Amino acid sequence: MDRWIAAAHGPALRRALPRPVAVDLGYGAAPWTAVELLQRLRKVRGDVRVLGVEIDPERVAAAQPYAREGLSFVRGGFEVPVPGASGGGPRGLLLIRAANVLRQYPEAEVLPVWERLRSALAPDGLLVEGTCDEIGRRHVWVALGPEGPRTVTFAARLSALATPSDLAERLPKALIHRNVPGEPVHAFLRDFDRAWATAAPYGALSARQRWIRTVRSLAADWPLADGPRRWRQGEVTVPWPTLAPRTGPTATGP
Repeated sequence: MDRWIAAAHGPALRRALPRPVAVDLGYGAAPWTAVELLQRLRKVRGDVRVLGVEIDPERVAAAQPYAREGLSFVRGGFEVPVPGASGGGPRGLLLIRAANVLRQYPEAEVLPVWERLRSALAPDGLLVEGTCDEIGRRHVWVALGPEGPRTVTFAARLSALATPSDLAERLPKALIHRNVPGEPVHAFLRDFDRAWATAAPYGALSARQRWIRTVRSLAADWPLADGPRRWRQGEVTVPWPTLAPRTGPTATGP
């Protein structure tokens, strides 16, 4: 996710004035994700600031030894408190990353949370919300701008992937209950698996070559928002309206 953010959002980070702020919302029991986000983003913008936000005061206290110039930790939730911001709330955040935060919430709460977080973004800000496994081998996330959801990205460590539909268990909350017949995400994963099976001979070259061939075949029937450079990283990105739920509380597509 961090690698994708640095590539997709790098231009906005580089041109941002004043000093950009990125938020790692719900970093968890240990602050490693916030530390790693700072390291990744500073390769793009040397003065970027990362703020780790957690609702549990014990987790915030435990993270303080890892604070440094450009990295701090505060207690908070979806209001995303930014110290020093006027009016007591965030103003123009360039990035909010929320990984594995909404998975325990009811599906009906997704859109209100998205709306609240998007309202904290700068005009060219980005919200990235999704779910991954415990060691980051499988990950699916939604990228949102101030106007709403834009894309869905599927990413995997290809050497550990049996079939693309293995990613279904890591769908973000907005989609995980929509993986049923009649919904676009179910059809997409079905076609993904079929293309993966057809591309099996390319596995003799490498898992990466099989993935690239699979996605290239998938592109014949599904609109994709990226190209071979990202496919080589074990990713594929789809426009949100293509996979948006047709029914239910997260049906934001046409």
